Amino acid sequence: MINRKVFVVFGLALASLLVFSNAQASDLDQATKLTFSQSVQIPGQVLPAGTYWFEVLTQNSVRVYNSDRSKLIATLLTNSAEVLTPSDKTTVTFADRGSMQPGAIVTWFYPGRLEGHQFVYSKQDQREIAQATLHTVASGD
Repeated sequence: MINRKVFVVFGLALASLLVFSNAQASDLDQATKLTFSQSVQIPGQVLPAGTYWFEVLTQNSVRVYNSDRSKLIATLLTNSAEVLTPSDKTTVTFADRGSMQPGAIVTWFYPGRLEGHQFVYSKQDQREIAQATLHTVASGD
């Protein structure tokens, strides 16, 4: 019973974790402004709560910038991820690895795309993510 309550509470918290802005640049670089109400993990580091820009650099890499795009935070390797039906909203999948660790961003899909970006983590993180509960959040105007 307690596990079920924890799962429901965490799911609701995770759903409210992400607030998407409608700010998007061109369809080519898929630039998307994401605001997190809690810390989130990307490969190699944890992003504190705040606003960030995610932007495609090449087919297999994504850059993360601060809120005004004045500072590059990370350039991340990605693999291609696919969905059967595109969403008209930005979608991000998080891995819940327990209450002591922030949710790890696993995939990011730009609105209207069948192909998205799966972030490449270290082998240790990959093992933890494989055992984690995944939650997908879709939002945007």
